[in-house]
Amino acid sequence: MADHIHEHDHAYLHAHGIAHSHGHVHENQKAVLNRLARAAGHLDKVRRMVEEGYDCSEVLIQLAAVRSALDNTGKVILQDHIRHCMVDAVEAGDNAAIDDLCEAINKFMK
Repeated sequence: MADHIHEHDHAYLHAHGIAHSHGHVHENQKAVLNRLARAAGHLDKVRRMVEEGYDCSEVLIQLAAVRSALDNTGKVILQDHIRHCMVDAVEAGDNAAIDDLCEAINKFMK
């Protein structure tokens, strides 16, 4: 990212479609990282189960655990985003952030 980008506020970056990092740590970052690590562990287990020829029903149950872990992680991220990023965006008049959130929710909930 160009050095001059830091001069612009968050709303400007969204309004002009400029890719950017939010540059802040969310209060639930550690919990999210832990949840992702658990989901990755579940997924590794699924791979091993398939390699070792486990019963399909057992594999499907483990896949359900992966899906649940990812969905719950998404909920934590979404709640954190609403409580912090969206509050900041609304205060700054950043309507594009609301559109971005709506698009992300649509993709997340397919």
